Amino acid sequence: MIGRKVSIDREKCDGCGLCVTACHEGAIQMVDGKAALVRADVCDGLGDCLPACPLGAISFTSGEIGGSPCIMAEPGYQWPIQIGLVSPVSSFFRDTLVIAADCTAFSTDDFRDRFIRGRPVIIGCPKLDDRSRFDKIAAILSENPVNRVEVVRMEVPCCRALVNLVRQAAHGSGRDVEVVETVISRSGAVL
Repeated sequence: MIGRKVSIDREKCDGCGLCVTACHEGAIQMVDGKAALVRADVCDGLGDCLPACPLGAISFTSGEIGGSPCIMAEPGYQWPIQIGLVSPVSSFFRDTLVIAADCTAFSTDDFRDRFIRGRPVIIGCPKLDDRSRFDKIAAILSENPVNRVEVVRMEVPCCRALVNLVRQAAHGSGRDVEVVETVISRSGAVL
């Protein structure tokens, strides 16, 4: 299947290695003093390496990814989904973004069909995740054409903070972003 992959212009590359450090998958390595995509099969297609390159030597191209589907470029099927791992600038962040508490998918039998429906999703827990990770939501909303965020949370008190964090991020994004809330009961029913 066709997906996004990294392309490195070796003529522009000065060998600083910042992209190697930024690539959490180990897909980019230094070869003969220049950056090279050595593991296209593990490239997540999110582009953490792009902003790390001070010379603009890295770009995305379309192509076959290791002979297998590149699911990262399809909304609702992107990887990773954990808030601490997603890149704030990704082509799948558009229109409606689903931000779900970690527990919701395990409490609801039809979570994917009911809430995702091909839309981008990120998950997190306001109780367990470091609060600084949630600062990424404001960056996602300011850097991408997201017009609406659907927050899916559990009915438990600690989960209410997720909605507050998303509303603060929407306000701080400098854009008009609608935030809607869906609450799931402990038995998995939508309240």
